[in-house]
Amino acid sequence: MPFDSKDLARAANIVANYMAPTPQYAWPQLRELVNAEVWVKHENHTPTGAFKVRGGLVYVERLRRERPEVKGIISATRGNHGQSLAFAGRAAGVNVTIVVPMGNSPDKNAAMRSFGAELIEHGRDFQESAEHAFELSTERGLEMVPSYHPDLVLGVATYAKELFDAAGELDTVYVAVGMGSGISGIINVRDLLGLKTEVIGVVAKEAPATALSFASGRVVSTDTANTFVDGVACRTPNPTAMALISSGAARIITVSEDEAAEAMRVLFRTTHNIAEPAGALALAGLLSERSLASEKRVGIIQSGGNADTELVLEVFSGHTPTI
Repeated sequence: MPFDSKDLARAANIVANYMAPTPQYAWPQLRELVNAEVWVKHENHTPTGAFKVRGGLVYVERLRRERPEVKGIISATRGNHGQSLAFAGRAAGVNVTIVVPMGNSPDKNAAMRSFGAELIEHGRDFQESAEHAFELSTERGLEMVPSYHPDLVLGVATYAKELFDAAGELDTVYVAVGMGSGISGIINVRDLLGLKTEVIGVVAKEAPATALSFASGRVVSTDTANTFVDGVACRTPNPTAMALISSGAARIITVSEDEAAEAMRVLFRTTHNIAEPAGALALAGLLSERSLASEKRVGIIQSGGNADTELVLEVFSGHTPTI
């Protein structure tokens, strides 16, 4: 799903109607920690606290322009995708229904409701929620919005353009991988700009489907994704996303849940930004490969900051949450 510079500029204009570019800073304490110039792209500073709002805005803009007859949209999420659609839907006057797993983040659920979405709790995990959302789309006559779609990728790609415009060509960028829109956006923008930056995806040990798929060259599903890093709790990767990741990423690395929790603590200590678990996963990946990063210019994506208060307190007390 490659896009050109005109597509990217159009998406940036859509996003700019609702938010300013998010900051990216080269933090000195991270430089000291890994002996590298480390740029953090702060996607926790969007109106929904996560990068995905960009994709929702671009998706809904096209929906309103090309498919005005659609009476509403529905999707499944662990939180940030749903918030993005709810935010964009409210702005455009589109009804939004979101399905989340039972026991989903209370704070993320509250945020989706506050943006105007109808929230339905169903299923043990994201996969079961997605299946139920598809059933409801038929029953209610709603458009099913997948977690991975060209317009979603194009929208979130605008943060990659902002990062490269500000920081210049980086040797490496680390990014957490859930369903794949974020890493796909970075790969596409890197190629569009003709850069040589290595893109490295990061997943959690208890949700390794993307890493297993990358290693095997085919989509590999797992029976569970029991990780507190809910933003990457994927059991079945998207085939289109995997094709792009396989051709464009340097590697997909796996970090433990303990490493993810420690990265949340390190990110707060060095930048004073609170990250949700997936938002710190890129840093966890960098820390696991710090010897490879020495003397280089590195980017990490803090993809979001939507962490429940109780989870933050547990992590900052030195513990790793369990599912």
